Amino acid sequence: MSTDFQQARIALGARLRELRTEAGLTVRGLAAECGWAPSKISKLENGKQTATPADVEAWAAGVGRPESAAELKGRLAGLESTYRSWRRQLAGGHRGVQDALGAQHERTRVFRGFTASVVPGVFQTPEYARSVLSRYAELHGAARDVEAGVTSRLRRQEGLYVHGKKYRVLMGESALHARICSSSVLADQLDRLMSVNGLSTVELGIIPLSADVRIAAGDDFWIHDDRLVIAESWHAEMWLDSPEDVALYSKVWAALDAGAVRCRTAHQVIARARAALIRS
Repeated sequence: MSTDFQQARIALGARLRELRTEAGLTVRGLAAECGWAPSKISKLENGKQTATPADVEAWAAGVGRPESAAELKGRLAGLESTYRSWRRQLAGGHRGVQDALGAQHERTRVFRGFTASVVPGVFQTPEYARSVLSRYAELHGAARDVEAGVTSRLRRQEGLYVHGKKYRVLMGESALHARICSSSVLADQLDRLMSVNGLSTVELGIIPLSADVRIAAGDDFWIHDDRLVIAESWHAEMWLDSPEDVALYSKVWAALDAGAVRCRTAHQVIARARAALIRS
């Protein structure tokens, strides 16, 4: 969880506490009004739990200030603009998530990305993308509109053929072997990866399993120009735009980049993974 997000959650909690105390309610008193356990009130006020829109509506009604719900929802929306829960995002379907990323791709000229164990979406075949999105939808219990998500994801690949854009992408070698799809789909995906490696807009680096690395691989992330970082974890996506965060991720990318191989050597690493599929 990002420091910025946690600070915003604590600030929201302080405002919730202020509304409760102004109403002359105890923790137990407000819990009774809302039909919650007192522990939920404490967690929300102390920034230990993220409120939902329904939570802040109930809070506003419980303290006798229903008009404050709009303010609280605004604060919550600002918080979620940094820290975006996959569960909440996918509740509205895959297309919205992919379209939001697509809007950022249209704005960006230079991408610096890292993926540890999956081929990046901008290089994915339709079948590989379908498999990836389906697996994550299953994880989060949100199987709606996978096909619409695939279509939106593939639309971003148009940027690969736009003059002036640059995709500087790092991948862990394990991504070439991960069976998140069938072996035939993975084979086609590796063929696709070898073909995009020759594009003038693409600078692909593979970090071999045997590489000496300056830093251990962590979560996947993308740096959009020098203005925005979109980082992924199992439970959320973080959109970070502070200069400090962008500088940190740029430093991480550079450290990972030091262990990567490129051009013909990268092609050979991909080809070996492709040959291993045939033997298996």
